[in-house]
Amino acid sequence: MFKEFGIVLCKLKMALVFLLLMVIGGGEAVAKRNNSPIRGVWLTNVASDVLHSRDNIRKAVARCQANGINTLFMVTWNKGYTQYPSEVTMQYFGEHIDPKYKGRDPLQEVIEEAEAVGIAVHAWFEYGFAASYHQGEGGKILEKFPHWAARDYEGNLLDKNGFQWLNAFHPEVQDFMIQLVMEVVSNYGVAGVQGDDRLPALPSTGGYDDYTVSVYQKEHRGNTPPSDHLDEEWVQWRADKLSDFWKKLYGKVKHKKPRMTVSSSPSVYPWSKEEYLQDWPKWIKEGYVDLVIPQVYRYEEDAYIATFLENLNWVPEGKKHLFVPGVLLKVGDYLAPKEFLETKVALHRENGVFGEVFFFYEGLPLQEGFFESYGKD
Repeated sequence: MFKEFGIVLCKLKMALVFLLLMVIGGGEAVAKRNNSPIRGVWLTNVASDVLHSRDNIRKAVARCQANGINTLFMVTWNKGYTQYPSEVTMQYFGEHIDPKYKGRDPLQEVIEEAEAVGIAVHAWFEYGFAASYHQGEGGKILEKFPHWAARDYEGNLLDKNGFQWLNAFHPEVQDFMIQLVMEVVSNYGVAGVQGDDRLPALPSTGGYDDYTVSVYQKEHRGNTPPSDHLDEEWVQWRADKLSDFWKKLYGKVKHKKPRMTVSSSPSVYPWSKEEYLQDWPKWIKEGYVDLVIPQVYRYEEDAYIATFLENLNWVPEGKKHLFVPGVLLKVGDYLAPKEFLETKVALHRENGVFGEVFFFYEGLPLQEGFFESYGKD
C-alpha cells in the first residue's frame, strides 16, 4: 500500500514539475520536445479562413500534423491589429484585437490545438514596422501618432510596394514594438517569436525624418545624410541602428524566457541590406538571432539554386544550423509544382540544411502529392 502511495506521489510530483515548466517557460516545453529540424509553415489571416473559427484551426492543425509539419508561424500583428487580445494596442489605439476576432483569442486557440498534437507555435509579427497597407496616410497608427511616420528624401511618408512605414529608428516606435512582442512572450505559451522582412526593417529610401537626421548629425559633426539613399556608409549606419534594436529585443526576450527561440525571416542577402537595411549575417555572427529563415522565393529552378547557395554562403562558419530557407509554396494563383518542391528539399539536404518553412498554409491541401511523404525521411 505504501509502495503504491509512493508511486502515485512520484507521478504527482512529476506532473507538477511539468505544469510548472509550462507556466514558467510557456511553449519552451513544446520547443524542447520538438528538437527535430524545423519543418514549418506560415499561418496567415489573409487569403485564408483558418483563423475564422476554432473548428477551422483544429482541421488545419490536423492537416499540418499529417503533412509532416512540426512548427507553425502564426500571424499575430497585421495591418495595425493583433490576432490576440492585446492590452498594448488597447492602450495605444483603443483596440483590443482585430474586430473580426472580437470575443475570441485565435493565438491561444492555435497554441492549444497545436500543443495537443506536438506542434510548436511561433508568434509571427508580420507587419513589424509597417503602419498600413494601401491606406494613404498610414491608417489609424499614423493618424494617432503622426510623428511616428518614416520619411523619404523629399519629406513624403515612406511608401514602398503599397506599405506605409513607421520610423523604425524612433524610440517611441521601437518601444511600442518591444511592448507588443514582450506581451506575447509573457502571456502565451509560444515556442518563439519571429520578425520578418519588416521587423526589423525599413526601406532604404527612408531615414530622412527630422528625428533620424538629427541623430545622424550628432554622430557626423553636423553633416546631413547623403541624398543618395544607397550611399554605402549611410546604408551601413542605418542597418547598424536596426541591428542594435534587434539585439535589444533579443536580450529582453531571452531575459524573460532564456530558451525561447527568436527568429527572423528577412529578405535574401545582400538585397535585404541594400533595400531594407537588414544585415542578418551580422545578427548571426554576433549571436542575437536563433534562427534565420530567408525568403528564398524564386519561381525558376536555376534562380532558386543560385539564391539559396549564395545566402547559405553568407552564414558564418559553424552557424549553418541557424539557417532554414523560406520556400514559396503558394501566392495568388501560383502553386509551386511538386517536382520543384522536391528539387528544393533535395538541394537543402545535399548542403546540410535539414528543414524549411513554407509560405503559406493554403498550399498544403493543394499539393498533397508532395506533402504526403514530406517529413517522413
